[in-house]
Amino acid sequence: MALLGTLLKKGIRLREMMEQEYTSPFDLQKKELKELLMTASQTEFGKHYSFADVLQGFRKGDKEFYKRFKKQIPIHTYNKIHAEWWTLALQGATNVCWPGRIKYFALSSGTSEASSKYIPVTKDMTKAIQKTSIRQILSLSKYDLEPEIFQSGILMLGGSTHLNKRGSYFEGDLSGIQAARLPFWFQHFYKPGKKIAKTRNWDAKLDEIARKASGWDIGVVVGVPAWIQILMEKIISYHGLKNIHEIWPNLEVYVHGGVSFDPYRKGFEKLLGRPISYIETYLASEGFIAFQAYPNRRTMRLVLNNGIFYEFIPFDEKNFDANGEVNPDAESFMIDEVEEGKDYAILLSSCAGAWRYIIGDVIKFTSLEEAEIVITGRTKHFLSLCGEHLSVDNMNKAIELVSNDFNVNIPEFTVAGIPHDSLFAHHWFVGTDEKVDKKLLKEKIDEHLKALNDDYAVERSAALKEIFVDVLPLKTFYDWMESKGKVGGQNKFPRVMKNAQLDDWKNFLQQHSNGNRS
Repeated sequence: MALLGTLLKKGIRLREMMEQEYTSPFDLQKKELKELLMTASQTEFGKHYSFADVLQGFRKGDKEFYKRFKKQIPIHTYNKIHAEWWTLALQGATNVCWPGRIKYFALSSGTSEASSKYIPVTKDMTKAIQKTSIRQILSLSKYDLEPEIFQSGILMLGGSTHLNKRGSYFEGDLSGIQAARLPFWFQHFYKPGKKIAKTRNWDAKLDEIARKASGWDIGVVVGVPAWIQILMEKIISYHGLKNIHEIWPNLEVYVHGGVSFDPYRKGFEKLLGRPISYIETYLASEGFIAFQAYPNRRTMRLVLNNGIFYEFIPFDEKNFDANGEVNPDAESFMIDEVEEGKDYAILLSSCAGAWRYIIGDVIKFTSLEEAEIVITGRTKHFLSLCGEHLSVDNMNKAIELVSNDFNVNIPEFTVAGIPHDSLFAHHWFVGTDEKVDKKLLKEKIDEHLKALNDDYAVERSAALKEIFVDVLPLKTFYDWMESKGKVGGQNKFPRVMKNAQLDDWKNFLQQHSNGNRS
């Protein structure tokens, strides 16, 4: 690993990284789609949708290949592709949407679905994720880091790496599937190690990591912000420390993803002895989509030449209904047709057998030349009861600003749109263990959102008549997650609640309140 550190400081690059540096996004994506279609042309999906005919379009000009691709293959939600295709792979059928038999399925429930989704993970996808992971490691050469950091361990806090055998396939967290295929050279530096990583009890896993933390030299930490913060607090408490650097002096980098880091930043930095570098990553069960390629930029670069073809649907009323469901005839674009500063939902076609599959994330391009993006929310995680068009990005920023206003740590929150008299209101549930004036908090959230979002400001003087704010202990949020079996790993608390999920949350709070009074 010391050798790797030296290579990184000299700026060594993988061939794929150089290819993306010196090739246009359109050319990379055209090549990627062609390779995906050729590989899957003899699958049941490929024959059903005449991939051979789409491939003929590559010989013609004027983007005929993409016109045919859009015309012949419909947009797939999870429910659609699972019911029509992936369920066959779960039953052991071969060559369904990708060549061969699918041996692994990642369980993914995100933040809105009650039951788990089964996402296929092929050998090709596993290799693609590993390649992008190495590209991300190599990107650290752009950061002002000492080579010694690469002699240190990498702590990766994911879900249990234990996999369940279900007939012809294994199921489990993506982290578990990937851990089973870790490169041999990486295993020596990987913490907490295979034995602890397999632990299914989340509290027991954190306790064991805290106990062994003093024996590890950790330079890089990887994981979802909420759970990494809880782990560091546990380690500091267990060993009687002032900050995490007293036990891990070489900690230089935190790699995070899954949710915006902004609401966690203030509380996280209180646990450090000195500043570290933060790197955002976009790794979903469907593939490794993007990562932060440059320091001091809160953006991520799409990976355009590693097993995924992207399409982008403008996130507006024309293409999505009021519940965030995509319309079957939604208009989609290739990467050369998008605009900077506009919200798009992502469609993926991948080497795991996803085809024109909507993953539910909404992104915005900050640089078309660099293919750099920021995640602004989820298709179903936004509020627009009366035209306020409030995104999760707006909410995260408002919480970050009020955290700074009051100098408090607010790592968790959720928002619901509710009827109010004959019009509407927003109900915020804010999680913090610090004392804060609820009335002032409400005023500041409202004030910042008006500055961040013009539509919100307009509707606050029209149909959006009131803002309600409840301040709750952080434990309430984590207890609710535990009640849903979503503790630890890649699980995140939903930022927007609607319908049955909101009813369930309110019932939980009522029971919690009754329990506290008894």
